[in-house]
Amino acid sequence: MSQSEKQVFSLKQVVQSIQKTIEDRYSTYYWVKAEMHKMNRYPSGHAFPELVQKEDGKIVAQITGTIWKQQLERINEAFVRVVKEPLQDGKTLLLQVKINFHPTFGLTLQILDIDPSYSLGELQREREETLRKLEQLQLINCNQTKEFPLLPKRIAIISGDASKGLSDFYQVLQDNPNKYFFETSLFEAYVQGDLAVQSICAALENIKKQIDLFDIVVIVRGGGAEVGMTCYNHFELCQAIATFPIPVLTGIGHSTNLTVAEMVAYRNAITPTKLAEFLVLTFREFDLEVQQLTQYILLESNRFLNVKQQSLITLANGIHQGVQKRVQHAKERFLSVQFQVQHQTRNQLSIHHQVLQNQETRLKPQVLFLLDKEVQKVNQIEEKVQFLDPIHVLKRGYSITRMNGKAIDEKSIIELDAHIETETIQGTISAKVTSISRNA
Repeated sequence: MSQSEKQVFSLKQVVQSIQKTIEDRYSTYYWVKAEMHKMNRYPSGHAFPELVQKEDGKIVAQITGTIWKQQLERINEAFVRVVKEPLQDGKTLLLQVKINFHPTFGLTLQILDIDPSYSLGELQREREETLRKLEQLQLINCNQTKEFPLLPKRIAIISGDASKGLSDFYQVLQDNPNKYFFETSLFEAYVQGDLAVQSICAALENIKKQIDLFDIVVIVRGGGAEVGMTCYNHFELCQAIATFPIPVLTGIGHSTNLTVAEMVAYRNAITPTKLAEFLVLTFREFDLEVQQLTQYILLESNRFLNVKQQSLITLANGIHQGVQKRVQHAKERFLSVQFQVQHQTRNQLSIHHQVLQNQETRLKPQVLFLLDKEVQKVNQIEEKVQFLDPIHVLKRGYSITRMNGKAIDEKSIIELDAHIETETIQGTISAKVTSISRNA
């Protein structure tokens, strides 16, 4: 075929033909199930989401969707009202679409509506699947078996820093009328929406690294809105709560059916305020129990003391009477023994007195004889002593010479110029030695 014989179409003609063919073929609306992979909102208010279908984790079909601003606002409002969640990435939806082909933008699915009841069913299926997995792993009641502290004083809090629920929680703890003191540490996290699962799990891991510093963990979220609650049915978050080593309590502020996270937590409260009131009540109940126990101990102590006091009085009276009897008995025995001792003593004294008189009668003549002999001996000795008295020597013309107060004898050494004294019958003569003539 020559060049002149070829039929040539412009690109515009081709795409317009495609557009007409598609419009004629797909002139009605269709309900399509697809995952909204990415929302792709634009500042204009329009959205161009990426729609995909996955099998075994792989994308097997993909197309771009279009949601114009007015339709997006209407769809999102209805979705939030029914599902309690805004439209977001990663959700499987039932979409009412019209197949469009634009010469410039190509093939797209114009999204006219979304069935929120289908999404609600998907969320319920996710909730049931999470429960099924936890039951298979026997984790449903795992955290509830943890020992709750007697006084949960040290509290790790997971919440957003600007959360209204957090401020309500703090206020109840701080304003309790009995002034119970709580130590709180805040671990900031997203507590609703797409980022909540990973954020709360990360906070739990940070707390676990310093677990000895805390008695319990609380997750609080407030404001009254029920939007963004589906994260609390996510398996990863619920498993982290169920397996946490200390009690985890929730106060995430909603009034509908419990989320799985609340079901596996040690305890859940409808609001952060109610959760804080429970913690204060725990202290108050312990306080009242201590007061009652104190009163009981006081009453029992008084009763015990009264019983023991009465027993002591009875015992003292018995001892007093017993002692009196024993003293009287001892006194009587003492008088009896005293009488016997006195009687025996008088008899012994009488016997010994008679013995002494007999001894005196027998020994007196002998003693007198011995005394007479000794007197004679003493007289003889006295005569000899008197005869040896130096005065008798002096009377016979002799003298006694002394040097230094001692009589001079054959051992004495006399030196020249020595002073000597000579005693005679007439008196004492003092002299100085001027010469010495020694005997041969």
